Amino acid sequence: MKSKKVISNLFKYGILILWTLVILFPLITVMFGSFKSYSEFNSTNGIAPPSSLSFDNYKRVLIEGKLLSGFFNTFILVVFGVCGSVFIGSILAFALNRFNFKYKKLILGIFLLVSIVPIEVSQVATFKIINGMGLYNTRIAPILLYIGADMLTLYIYMQMLEKVPKDIDKAVILEGGSMFYLYRKVIFPIVRPATFTVCLLKTISIYNDFYIPFLYMPKEGLNTVSTTVFRFMSTSKIEWNVICAGIVLSIIPMIIFFIFLQKRIYNGIMEGSVKG
Repeated sequence: MKSKKVISNLFKYGILILWTLVILFPLITVMFGSFKSYSEFNSTNGIAPPSSLSFDNYKRVLIEGKLLSGFFNTFILVVFGVCGSVFIGSILAFALNRFNFKYKKLILGIFLLVSIVPIEVSQVATFKIINGMGLYNTRIAPILLYIGADMLTLYIYMQMLEKVPKDIDKAVILEGGSMFYLYRKVIFPIVRPATFTVCLLKTISIYNDFYIPFLYMPKEGLNTVSTTVFRFMSTSKIEWNVICAGIVLSIIPMIIFFIFLQKRIYNGIMEGSVKG
């Protein structure tokens, strides 16, 4: 029995070590590549350490790529996109969970159908609408697309609302409170764990998104973190060394975000997305 336990532990930890190496391999490659010159990057192995610690790539991505401007634009998109998504998603989930009306199942079905359809399929019609509104090449265009409540946001809020007794609604109404008062003062504070989960998922999604900013904000000065590194790619030359430096810098805010909020992240995911 003891030998079987030892073999089981060796197998378990061996798999964990192997999986860790698989995850760390691309990160190490990117880190090493960010310190290499263009010629050295293309002539050496990806996991080979750089010959010297040169920060020229970081200077280029910050100055030529205007990464600081990318961070600012991304911050604007994240703040307004997350806040709008939380408000619309929570109040829509509240209405769908608390009220029974004729087209309730139809609305849920439409949200489910839209979540199945790839975003690229609908962009022709969406682009015409955004362009017709005069919002092309503005920050408002992607914000409008981000604040729309998706099926995941609805699901997280509705799962949390299932735990909230509906007797609370009756008590608030009997005390003279309106339905919006009920939502604002009672329901929304109760579903705070779900709100944190939505904020987390939306922040990561918007921060890493490339397609929508690239399509709707191609103008100089409206670059985001994800589109900044694309400036160093062309049909004639791809400067992977500079791109690696941009990737390293773009990862730093998410690492800090995770380190300081990891406890609340775990609690929010468990409480907000798992049905009790």
